[in-house]
Amino acid sequence: MNSNDICYLSAYEMREKIKTQELTSLQITEAIIERIEKFNDKINAYCTPTFDIAREIAKQADKAVKQGKDLPPLHGIPTSIKDLVLTKGIRTTFGCVLYESNVPEVDEVVIERLKNAGMVLLGKTNTPAFGHQAVTDNPIFGKTRNPWNIERTSGGSSGGAGASVASGMGPLALGSDGGGSIRIPSSFCGVYGLKPSYGRIPHYPSAGIKWTGLDHYGPIVRYVKDAALMLDVMAGPFAGDRHSLPKTNITYFDIVDIKPKNLKIGYSFDLGFIKAVDPEVEKAVMDSVQKFDEFGWQQEKIKMKLKRPEMTFNTLVTAGLAHDLEAYLEEWQEKMSPNLVRMVQAGLTYSAVDLERAMYQRKLIHEEIFKQFQKYDVLITPSTAVYPFELGKMFPSKIAGKRASPVAWMSFTFPFNLTGNPAASIPCGWSSEGTPIGMQIVGKQFDEETVLQVSKTFEELQPWQEKKPDLK
Repeated sequence: MNSNDICYLSAYEMREKIKTQELTSLQITEAIIERIEKFNDKINAYCTPTFDIAREIAKQADKAVKQGKDLPPLHGIPTSIKDLVLTKGIRTTFGCVLYESNVPEVDEVVIERLKNAGMVLLGKTNTPAFGHQAVTDNPIFGKTRNPWNIERTSGGSSGGAGASVASGMGPLALGSDGGGSIRIPSSFCGVYGLKPSYGRIPHYPSAGIKWTGLDHYGPIVRYVKDAALMLDVMAGPFAGDRHSLPKTNITYFDIVDIKPKNLKIGYSFDLGFIKAVDPEVEKAVMDSVQKFDEFGWQQEKIKMKLKRPEMTFNTLVTAGLAHDLEAYLEEWQEKMSPNLVRMVQAGLTYSAVDLERAMYQRKLIHEEIFKQFQKYDVLITPSTAVYPFELGKMFPSKIAGKRASPVAWMSFTFPFNLTGNPAASIPCGWSSEGTPIGMQIVGKQFDEETVLQVSKTFEELQPWQEKKPDLK
């Protein structure tokens, strides 16, 4: 098996080969490090590599195998961490000059769980400052490029994570999603990303209130089973996070291959408020939905109306950023991302009544989605209204020839941060430019099981992993 083939193995295959020592963790880790050193300058997925740490963990992993020790679920598997997550002893910048030299003294609980599960830490992946935008660019590390076309954006805010997995620079990546930040780069980079139910993966410790009530940690991978493998490790309650969910009696990896019976799918290309979708995106998603005919699953176009989700989302996000960053604005705004500064300034204009109004609208949105799930088992939409656009743009000004707001292109994702439903993006087609198109699969509250099973079923119907970016 050559080095490139090793880099594109699934994590669950790596796990079995490490157990038998057909491939050692160190061999796998060295192959991926070699690929990162070859291509990261072109893509800019990793901002803080930790190769020496990775090699040492890999050596210890192989030693444990030879000693016959019990092996944890991610034993010896290379993994990357988004640069918004606290990692003890490793620079964590949050993509902002305020924290350019920050080295945390603690791990977040999700990192502790990944370490205990045996991951080999490859490094931190690039993100915009505090994940404030859905393209990946910041004043410290610059732009992350799309592996399928380096003149296109990788999306964001887990853009480094999505680009790393798509380009074979690691099988597992930890991302975070406050408005689409796992699903958007997964869609743009042609990989699988899962935003679990809110609270499924705990957050602790975390600074400030930005993204409070919206942010989810989750896996970005090439294979659906790898997402299940990673979720098993990260999920579960933690007393320090009052929103964390109780442990389920499900092992996601064990149930992911089960095909649901008598499923009813609702699909939508507007969610009752989205004004335009690129025709190529709509066709790819519609063609994909129809593939479920093979299993006799019912499909029906949804009739619904979400009220003012854009206003609700913008109010909550910008107010949170304003709360956390107002004190730094005067001294640091010249060195901060201009878009982040504008968002903080917008957040400072809201009153307490404005915030309560946004919270009320959020309640109404949640109730409308809940009603839909009385009729359907899953909801399917495009992951994004467009396929990857030009590097350096914040957003497309037009969609399908119609003028678009700054968040119109990502309007399929953020409503499900407001509700907390589990949602995934899975590759479902290719644009005329040869870039990926993603389909969003949304589940009932707390029902990652069905999202993963539908995703795995679609992966079998329309696998995508054999197609790889042409990096030279």
